[in-house]
Amino acid sequence: MDARARLLVVDDDSSVRALLREYLGGHGFDVAEARDGVQMREQLRAAVPDAVLLDLRLPGEDGLALARELREHHPVGVIMVTASADVVDRVVGLELGADDYIAKPFDLRELLARVRSVLRRLQARTAPPPIETSAPAPAQTQPPGRLRVGRCEFDLQSRRLFEVGGSELPLTAMEYDLLATFVANPNRVLTRDQLLLQTRQREWEPYDRSIDIRIGRLRRKIEPDPEGQPRCIRTVRNAGYMFVPGGN
Repeated sequence: MDARARLLVVDDDSSVRALLREYLGGHGFDVAEARDGVQMREQLRAAVPDAVLLDLRLPGEDGLALARELREHHPVGVIMVTASADVVDRVVGLELGADDYIAKPFDLRELLARVRSVLRRLQARTAPPPIETSAPAPAQTQPPGRLRVGRCEFDLQSRRLFEVGGSELPLTAMEYDLLATFVANPNRVLTRDQLLLQTRQREWEPYDRSIDIRIGRLRRKIEPDPEGQPRCIRTVRNAGYMFVPGGN
């Protein structure tokens, strides 16, 4: 991971911004600040960060609207900072594609660990594929390196998801980690705890529904019938989830 990764802290509380700038800066990050959406866009025009720590309770523009804007227009990690009771905001933020969240008041060491985890996942996702030195392979129906997952193809080398014969579907870092974990464990029941440990390096907490929300997003992208009964990522009652490659 780049020791000088750039972070942007968006929070209307100047004391919080100063605290995070000093703490995260002391751990090798370049930290920029913004107090609202206007300043956030100014910072983005100056330099796009690697990750944004976004307080959802901002004056003026809602933090959730800013999270949606970031996800649609910038390839950055998004870590939501929420009040501990804002369960609805966390759910909506995860549905919008945020990579992680942390509740106020937070422990600085936990925040640092979450930032590093998101950056590692982003770096893995954007790493260039290996250079091919052999002669091109003959044309085939499914490009090499791609696996069929439902109605999509998952390119393990470039870490990208495509509609069959169509366009690319965006994946957040967390969604990529989940799909890669499922592909590596076909026809095996994985508990929420196992999935969290694989994707966020922490154990499942009671009432933590982030895995369910991310799986719901994945299902809408890969299931042959997104509105029907899941066939590729199946729910195993009182156990967890199971990926069925054929989806039959």
